[in-house]
Amino acid sequence: MELEVEGVHRRGRLEAMRVAQPIGSEAKRFQPDAREDAMTRRKRIGLVETHWVRSGWRAVLALGFGFMLIGSHYRVEAGMEEALKAAAEREAGGDFSGAEAVLAKAEAEAVAGGQARSRGRLEFERERLRRIRRDFPLRRRDVVEGLSKSVRDFREEELVAWLKEGLLDRQMIDGEERFFVSSVSNLFFRRPELEARRVPARDTSALQRAHLENARSVRAAARERGMPHVLPKRFQVRMTVRVLPGSVEAGARVQAWLPVPRSFPHQGEFALLSSDPMEPRVAPAESPIRSVYMERPATSDGSVTFEIAYAYTAHAVSFDLSSPRSGVVEASRVAPEWRRYMEPGPHVEFTESMRRLAETVAAGETEPVARARRYYEWIAGWIRYSYAPEYSTIRNLGEACRSSGRGDCGQAAFLLMTLCRISGIPARWQSGWAIFPGDETIHDWCEVHLEPWGWVPVDPYMGMYAMQYATQLSPEERVELRDFYFGGLTQYRMAANSDHGQELWPPKRAMRSDEVDFQRGEIESDGRNLFFDRFRYELKWEEVSKP
Repeated sequence: MELEVEGVHRRGRLEAMRVAQPIGSEAKRFQPDAREDAMTRRKRIGLVETHWVRSGWRAVLALGFGFMLIGSHYRVEAGMEEALKAAAEREAGGDFSGAEAVLAKAEAEAVAGGQARSRGRLEFERERLRRIRRDFPLRRRDVVEGLSKSVRDFREEELVAWLKEGLLDRQMIDGEERFFVSSVSNLFFRRPELEARRVPARDTSALQRAHLENARSVRAAARERGMPHVLPKRFQVRMTVRVLPGSVEAGARVQAWLPVPRSFPHQGEFALLSSDPMEPRVAPAESPIRSVYMERPATSDGSVTFEIAYAYTAHAVSFDLSSPRSGVVEASRVAPEWRRYMEPGPHVEFTESMRRLAETVAAGETEPVARARRYYEWIAGWIRYSYAPEYSTIRNLGEACRSSGRGDCGQAAFLLMTLCRISGIPARWQSGWAIFPGDETIHDWCEVHLEPWGWVPVDPYMGMYAMQYATQLSPEERVELRDFYFGGLTQYRMAANSDHGQELWPPKRAMRSDEVDFQRGEIESDGRNLFFDRFRYELKWEEVSKP
């Protein structure tokens, strides 16, 4: 039964309260008793008034509390942005301790305000500063010592000249000049002529020749068979991750994500052979970041080991992009699932500097294959390879590569992806491990979508390697090797990722050690990330016969 209050009007006292009457025989029981005395009537009306007054105050209080929460949220958000700006200014001035203090205060305010999102961002920024400190541990005397051991007849005045040229990465941290951990190694990449003075001398001629011969055999097989995916090889891989003693409390649950091959047209037939611990969870075959998830308790010394063994088949790739010519891709005709690969995003930002570079390098060229090739060849000839700090410490990897004129394999891939996307050419990330005999390492490259072939591999680093560092090959052979990796790929790869910055499965609770890439594994315990300095990883592989 529903009662509807039609109106209440006060003029010093209640004059009228009309109640809508129910229909039928039950109407009688709701009619006021004509014999009801004045006192009873006042009590009854007073109860109704009290109900409405209390309900009104509850609504007012709830609304006020809601506005307080919203106001608190925006105050915390505004405070966070101010703290991030102030911390960035202090970091730029070398005041890392001051930056950390600003961030710590803002994080405490976010915790008090219950703002988990703000807290997470501030926590990451503090961790980022720690990672930069870790990447820049060397003092000048350390660099001098390293150069004295690695460069024959080194003179300290050479260091002064190299510093003026910006050939060694350094950072002011709390008033101290600190150098990048790979400063000495990077000097040989940035000044290839120093290779003749390297101590001990390295002979990489056999490796250079092996890369060229592999490229030639793949290209010949693709031409002979009239198909891009050829010469498959079956690999068996064992990856081990060891969390160091003292990293967690004894008995604490530790979670691990280890990379495994994703499904691609050139890669498949994945089989997980074993895992320790047992009962792992394997991400879907077409996950953009494919992993095996495991967890187990730490041992008495706070260490823990995870290990997987798997097999997969990888084909070499060689697309003949010479004919027919590709047409310009119109955004309206692009499939929705890869339209985003034409748009800007993290580390693929369409800055004015990038737009100018894209137009300068490909000036006058409108055909997508030729335009993408120009970008690739420009990177191969002009970007110097360099080991990079942790990706999580670099705000824009593609722009960092462009502005400095140097970068590692991933930075060069981001640069190429950015230039292609600016020109309306879809481009996306691909990464995992390179397992070429004698040249095994984590590695990044990319794919470019070219009509009518679809996604084709492009490896900017191998172009740089061919043109700048494969010095034992003839000029013609170096061009041949460079050209192969525009549309070609060796079968000695394990590709785990088809995009960058993707979420693990199942999702990780803690921040990532590398939120851009996924090759070394990710570890956490009790919602706390274990960074790369808390574990060691190892990947061993062997070629096996196909079943």
